[in-house]
Amino acid sequence: MKRKIRFNYFTLLTGIMFLIPACTDSFLDIKVQGGVTTKTDPKLAEKLVTGVYNSLLQGDSWGNGDVHGFAFISVTSIMSDDADKGSTPSDQAVPVGDIDNFTLTPTNKFCESLWSGHYNAIGAANQAIKGLKDAAISEQQKKIFLGEVKFLRAYFYFNLVRMFGDVPLVLRVPENAQDANTDPSFQTRINKSILYDSIKRDLTYAANNLPLKSQAVFGHVNKGTAQTLLAKVHLYLQEWQPAFDLTEAVRQSGQFQLVDDYATIWRQAGENNSESIFEIQTGQFNNANFAIDNYTVAQGARVGGLGGWDDLGWGFNNPSQSLLNAYEPNDLRRAATIIEIDVTPQRRGTILWDGYRVPSADSVQNRFYNYKAYTSKTAESFLNVNDKNRPKNIRILRYADVLLMNAEAGLALGIGDPTSRVNEIRDRAGLPPKGSVTMADIWQERRIEFAMEHDRYWDIVRQGRAAQVMQAAGKTNFVAGRHELLPIPASQIALSGGKLTQNNY
Repeated sequence: MKRKIRFNYFTLLTGIMFLIPACTDSFLDIKVQGGVTTKTDPKLAEKLVTGVYNSLLQGDSWGNGDVHGFAFISVTSIMSDDADKGSTPSDQAVPVGDIDNFTLTPTNKFCESLWSGHYNAIGAANQAIKGLKDAAISEQQKKIFLGEVKFLRAYFYFNLVRMFGDVPLVLRVPENAQDANTDPSFQTRINKSILYDSIKRDLTYAANNLPLKSQAVFGHVNKGTAQTLLAKVHLYLQEWQPAFDLTEAVRQSGQFQLVDDYATIWRQAGENNSESIFEIQTGQFNNANFAIDNYTVAQGARVGGLGGWDDLGWGFNNPSQSLLNAYEPNDLRRAATIIEIDVTPQRRGTILWDGYRVPSADSVQNRFYNYKAYTSKTAESFLNVNDKNRPKNIRILRYADVLLMNAEAGLALGIGDPTSRVNEIRDRAGLPPKGSVTMADIWQERRIEFAMEHDRYWDIVRQGRAAQVMQAAGKTNFVAGRHELLPIPASQIALSGGKLTQNNY
């Protein structure tokens, strides 16, 4: 039975109305007022932290909140030059087509669900921080838990500032509904420079208090995770020296290294490997078929033409011709990133890495699909192998990112060895080394290395060339000074009583 929930700023900013189905350790299973507290039950502290991790799995794109679901895919990949909407022209023309074509408005449902999902998560983080302050656990464990939660809060805000620019900065739990609906700090946008300062403070705390990867709990964030995201924040702000220093620290830590075979990173066997720095945990890690709603099914190869096969999903987020053209000959990353549907008269189909056969073009809706989103249908560990919405760990930060950020910051400063960092990446891709590199070389390497990994759009915006890139890719509706950010949801402006202001829409 579904309950109708009337959202206001109290429900949004406390996170207490959000529940992930089938999650026994979710934040909502915890009595946040009265009864058992972290003072009387030390186990409650761990459950609070688990609840914040669970917030990463929100994927209710058309409903109460999205963090890594179809809406996230739309504003990171489909919106960029790396991908097209896919499926059929009329399928999800609103809201996805409007995002792809830059005809979106403040009533776009996916913008609304991304806003709600991230503030749900921030509310859960603030509740956890409040509960941890008086928790009956050791001071060392308290610092670790706080480091994990502050890292996650910083990550949620980093996404928000990249999506919307200035947003409300909420760092405490409202006392009650009146507090949430009257305190201006909950309902007014704050300059992004202040947001970035808060993000950096949270990440610095995390970096100073979290253990190394080898000493951390499996699947949890660690010192290198915090240092890497902090370096990325500095990179976005063109604060080159701290970006370089932090990536050097991660490089020299001995905790991470590139895996030999690029293609294995996105397979089940590649989860939490030596290259993994921050990964959204699903599947067996959570002891169930615990998936992000709509992540895999939205991107799976779709029945079309004659049909007649058990397809993999809805057919969205298709690699674009622009991306295909960007690969150098013999780059091993192309085949690991893109599922290419067979168009030969022989109709051999396309055999995926696990032996699953996708039919040829007469039976498949689109020509290209995102291989990095594929999860094997043949894995016996899944409770329901026929479920199209299968678990998929999402790789958010990888060691390759550390190397390329180090190269970019080093080149800007004229220090380090940016060419060697780039060549480490190219060597694994089966490409010849470069004798020297320019900033354009590093940006090109970033595009190919992280293709379809949700970074491309934010990269070209921070590089100041979004309009140029979008025009070259044929997305001619892009307007400089407007479409670098999403519109503030009209529903949120209404909830604030007009206190929230709109972006240039």
